[in-house]
Amino acid sequence: MQTSNDTASGYVSPRARATVFHAEGVNKVYAMGEVEVHALRGVDLDLYQGEFVVLLGPSGSGKSTLLNILGGLDVPSSGTVRYGEQDLSVYDDGALTRYRRDHVGFVFQFYNLIPSLTARENVALVTEIAIDPMTPEEALSLVGLGDRLDHFPAQLSGGEQQRVAIARAIAKRPKVLLCDEPTGALDVRTGIVVLEAIDKVNRELGTTTVVITHNADIAEIADRVIRLSDGTIAAVECNAHKKSPKELVW
Repeated sequence: MQTSNDTASGYVSPRARATVFHAEGVNKVYAMGEVEVHALRGVDLDLYQGEFVVLLGPSGSGKSTLLNILGGLDVPSSGTVRYGEQDLSVYDDGALTRYRRDHVGFVFQFYNLIPSLTARENVALVTEIAIDPMTPEEALSLVGLGDRLDHFPAQLSGGEQQRVAIARAIAKRPKVLLCDEPTGALDVRTGIVVLEAIDKVNRELGTTTVVITHNADIAEIADRVIRLSDGTIAAVECNAHKKSPKELVW
C-alpha cells in the first residue's frame, strides 16, 4: 500500500477527479449527562467522484459518526461539510431528508429488510419514490440476485439478504453509497461475495463508495484507505494496485 503522496506507473490519483465531499474542521461532541464525548476532532477530508474509500479504525475511533455526517443522518457540532455546492452543515431536517433521498444510498451491518415483502418488493420501496430509479429487477440483477426476485428474506441466506439491501440502496442511482460494516455479520466467504457486489456497483455505476470496517484486509480493495483514531484522521493511504475481493483472505 502506498501513501497518498506516492505515485505509480498507470495509477490515477483520486485527486484528478471532481470533489464530491469537502469536510473542514469537523467536530462532533455528544453530551452524555454531564460528560462530553468528542467523537470527531477537527477532521479535514476530501472524497472524490467514483472512488472507493475504506474508513478503517477500531471501535470508537469516529468512523460511524463521520459516515453519518456525510450521509446527512447527523450534523457536525462545528466545522463545514460540503456535498458539491451544498453546505450540509447548515441544512435543516427537511433539507437533509431530501439530500438523503436524492443522493445517498446506505448499507448497514444488519439488513433491515421487511420480512413480509419479497426481494423485489423490498427494493421497490425505494424505486417508487426515487427521481430516476432502476427497476427492482435491474438492481437485483446487478448484485447477482436476478433469480431471487420473489423470495422472501427468510428464504435467503445472510449474504443474499445483504445483497438485497445493496440493491435497495443503489436502485435510486445514488451518487454516493455509504456502507457501515456491511460484512460484519457474515462469514469470510459470504463477506467476499457482498464486497464483490459493492465493488461492481462502484465500477459500473461510478458511485462514490465509502465502506467502514475494522478489518484491515478489506482495505486492500479500496482506492484510498483513511485510518481514524480517537476522532482524528491518523493516516491516508492509496492502493496503487488494488486487489479484487476474490483475492482477499482474512
